[in-house]
Amino acid sequence: MLGKSIRFNSIALGLFALVTAALLATTNLGTKDRIAEAKREVAKRALLEIVPLERHNNDLLVDTLDIPPTYWPTLGIENGQVNIARKGDELVAVIIPAVAPDGYNGDIQMIVGINVDGTVAGARVISHRETPGLGDKIDLKKNDWMLGFNGKSLTNPKPEGWKVKKDKGAFDQFTGATITPRAVVQQVLKTLQYYKEDRKRLLKVAKESAVIPSEITPKLIPEQTQAEASTND
Repeated sequence: MLGKSIRFNSIALGLFALVTAALLATTNLGTKDRIAEAKREVAKRALLEIVPLERHNNDLLVDTLDIPPTYWPTLGIENGQVNIARKGDELVAVIIPAVAPDGYNGDIQMIVGINVDGTVAGARVISHRETPGLGDKIDLKKNDWMLGFNGKSLTNPKPEGWKVKKDKGAFDQFTGATITPRAVVQQVLKTLQYYKEDRKRLLKVAKESAVIPSEITPKLIPEQTQAEASTND
């Protein structure tokens, strides 16, 4: 009797463990999918801030080109891809990942949009650990300092002007925080320099890989944009 009871309990515990494991696996898989979708939404919004819908009609997340390893050190990355913005079969801009390794509290991850003519379409910090109230002004939600890069290029200002004003450059620093803006300014400059060096290849490969633009998935478009799109229709 005791043996049967032990066997029954063992089987019951085993089944319970299997069911629990299955539930945990299913939950984990569902969570991963939601996290991946959330990250996609964030990435999409960041790209759309730099190159808005009225400037392109392709899927920025899907339309990409690999960055040759030789340029990884310049961009501060270990690998990466350039996102391509097109209007029909015309290349409009590229959005390049970059990392400033010398922030006050470590790496500052960014994306820098560069128009075909070499001017900055926009730059956004997507991850950082800078000091709240000081270096975190690189976050567009906290300050509009990052908008100061819009329209800038290797000739506006000239390379020697790509410094903060404390270093006799053209860009403002933050009160009580110079290291953070200095790091960002230098990395945006390096990203422009990368684009200049790799421009011919990017334009050539982008043209060769051009496809008929697919419709952008409605759920990936911000609600306000969807409303505007409906109005325009």
